Amino acid sequence: MNPTFDPSGAAAGTGADKPAWGAVVSMALGVFSLVTAEFLPASLLTPIAAELNITEGAAGQAVTATAVVGMVASLLITPAARSIDRRHLMMFFSFLLILSNLMVAFAPGMTLLLIGRVLLGAALGGFWAMATAVTMRLVPPVLVPRALSMIFSGVSAATIVAAPLGSYLGALVGWRAVFVMTAGLGLAALVMQFISLPKLKPTGTASLRTLGEVLARPGIALGIAAATLVFAGHFAFFTYLRPFLETDASAGIEVVSSVLLGFGLANFLGTLLAGPMIAYSLRLTLTLMPLLLAVMGFVLVASDAPFAINAIIISVWGLIFGGVPVAWSTWLARNVPDEAESAGGLLVAAIQFAIAMGAAVGGIVFDANGAAGVFTASSLVLVVAAIGILLGVKLRPVPAAA
Repeated sequence: MNPTFDPSGAAAGTGADKPAWGAVVSMALGVFSLVTAEFLPASLLTPIAAELNITEGAAGQAVTATAVVGMVASLLITPAARSIDRRHLMMFFSFLLILSNLMVAFAPGMTLLLIGRVLLGAALGGFWAMATAVTMRLVPPVLVPRALSMIFSGVSAATIVAAPLGSYLGALVGWRAVFVMTAGLGLAALVMQFISLPKLKPTGTASLRTLGEVLARPGIALGIAAATLVFAGHFAFFTYLRPFLETDASAGIEVVSSVLLGFGLANFLGTLLAGPMIAYSLRLTLTLMPLLLAVMGFVLVASDAPFAINAIIISVWGLIFGGVPVAWSTWLARNVPDEAESAGGLLVAAIQFAIAMGAAVGGIVFDANGAAGVFTASSLVLVVAAIGILLGVKLRPVPAAA
């Protein structure tokens, strides 16, 4: 049975009278563990390939397998798990995370490695698809942006930690031990979810047809398309940021690492600042973020600024983008509260598609016109996204405080 809409735009039966911050933190820890595991192969590719006697390109398929399965899982998890308590489901994803990392850690060859990464993709896609809908039920509607910013801070923290710490620990204790440690993070998330997550019975219609019905609602398809453009524009920029720093800015690896660390720290701060910005105006936040990113992309291309200025611009990019996932998840929570799980699956699939397209099309542009061409194309895509948001993306009224 579908919940009914109340005048505030929240679905009846969703939200909590009092915020369950412990449960929100357990979700953030789950996100941190999943994204850390997702990013690890990039920093450990060389030792993995050497020990398993495979090429680095073959080892890189571990990343591809996770992304592809994650996109499929994000679309299928809601109809597939229509009758399962969401508390049990989130704990199951944490269990898959633990199992995945242990399989990778003890993999004798490529086959078990890929199976482990496929399990991670299922956990990642499923967890992300459910994250917004579950969060909506853990706090009162007016506190949803703050709760989402806490959860997405786990992504930024993983971005900061996974690559540098993974590389360091891999050299210190070996890549297999790093995956065992990540399994330990998953265990900590599982225990905390067991302690803090309340029972959450499934809501909504939860079928494959529901995905199409949600997409057909006024403004939803345009919103998903705009979100896809924003994420594609960002990931085209981010994927080719290191070549820009090394080639165009003539930076050494130590300097590049410092700039990327600054980007990650700023991104983490951006997720925390997103809540107050969204509370002030969600439409203004959604529109301004891609516009500001586009301006910075054009400045990087057009100006011959000193390296220090470029480093500051890149950090500000990270700060602003930190709010993007929070803002779009808030848009989803406010506009599709009765089918947030299905809508969450659509948004996650769109983001995964955007990541793949941003990197792939960016590669073609980079080969033809270098980093300047990629940044220009990225900025143009972001401008188009901002125009689409301003003119066509619909917003429900903000939920009133109790």
